[in-house]
Amino acid sequence: MSLEIKVPPVGESITEVVLSQWLKKDGDVVEMDEVIAELESDKATFELTAEQAGTLRTIAAEGDTLAIGAVVCNIEDGGAAATPKVDAPSSQSDAQASAPVAETAKPQDQEVATKDSYATGTPSPAAGKILSEKGIESSAVKGTGVDGRITKDDAVKAEAAKKPEAPKPAAAPVAAAPAGARAERREKMSPLRRTVAKRLVAVKNETAMLTTFNEVNMKPIMDLRGKYKDQFKEKFGVGLGFMSFFTKAVTVALKEFPAVNGRIEGEELIYNDFADISIAVSAPKGLVVPVIRNAEGMTLAEIEKSVLTLALKARDSKLTIEEMTGGTFTITNGGVFGSMMSTPIINAPQSAILGMHNIVERPVAEKGEVVIRPMMYVALSYDHRIIDGRESVGFLVRVKQLLEDPARLLLGV
Repeated sequence: MSLEIKVPPVGESITEVVLSQWLKKDGDVVEMDEVIAELESDKATFELTAEQAGTLRTIAAEGDTLAIGAVVCNIEDGGAAATPKVDAPSSQSDAQASAPVAETAKPQDQEVATKDSYATGTPSPAAGKILSEKGIESSAVKGTGVDGRITKDDAVKAEAAKKPEAPKPAAAPVAAAPAGARAERREKMSPLRRTVAKRLVAVKNETAMLTTFNEVNMKPIMDLRGKYKDQFKEKFGVGLGFMSFFTKAVTVALKEFPAVNGRIEGEELIYNDFADISIAVSAPKGLVVPVIRNAEGMTLAEIEKSVLTLALKARDSKLTIEEMTGGTFTITNGGVFGSMMSTPIINAPQSAILGMHNIVERPVAEKGEVVIRPMMYVALSYDHRIIDGRESVGFLVRVKQLLEDPARLLLGV
């Protein structure tokens, strides 16, 4: 008796998945509830488990697109079936099989040898003189003498054949082939990558996206981190990073500029009195955006723990749909890859996204003096249909103020 294993329902909006990887092979013995394959949707990766113990018989192949409820494999009762034995060919058969090959190879060898004798034929002294005077290479003449030797008649005929030839036009210079390997490969886009591509194009086409820039002096935060990072790690068990400061600053600024935390639905504007902050994370299979719920009420330590947990899940492809659904505002950090400045694309249906960049020491003016400070460019991309220029610039300036004076984050002023 065998049991069919089907694609389970993985979300209301998901109608199909891709079989990304078999973790067990056809014919393997599997235990009940053992993970046998990975399924990938346009939002997350899921594990497929065995619903009974037995022998796995695969039906779908890696890369197949499967509808919800489609049969992926069967699990048969009992251990793995014996692998069919394939008899090795006997030495006598091998000899018989190889004999015709050797026989057919002989005429080819003889033909090659004959061609070589033509190529290496030498002219007679008289023929050599004629060919030398007329500038004809002996290798270009087919000899009719013994063993392909070029005779005087061969040289005369070759001379006659050359005279009526018109001079050939100079050939166009051929571009030298690039050095090195030039291989290319094709890969089918994963559901996640297809969805990301479609959404990014849709955002560019369907929103009035605009970006405003500012710069932040990171010295106050870096000084604060340097002073308290060891105590913070010892007390809370997590490092004190920049993301918690940015998340906290954003939640404060969103309360003062609610349009930045809103979205458009049809002909209505939706405003949120909470801040679910999406954190863009680069995962092995593409960009994912897990959400920190109600970040406005969290401490720096709680934010850091949430960021660490979500980042580890993203790295291991363990994020659930619920952890990536929703979000009212997004923060993306291109600085970890060395980006100095960029214009991030809005994460629909949200209306704004904040882009962090790398920290570079630059000369800046402070109180009439030029000093060196660790500076970061920040960018706010926003939907101009719901957010006006005054609100976007005001929001970014407020974030800048909070980051350059982190005591405001702790005191709430």
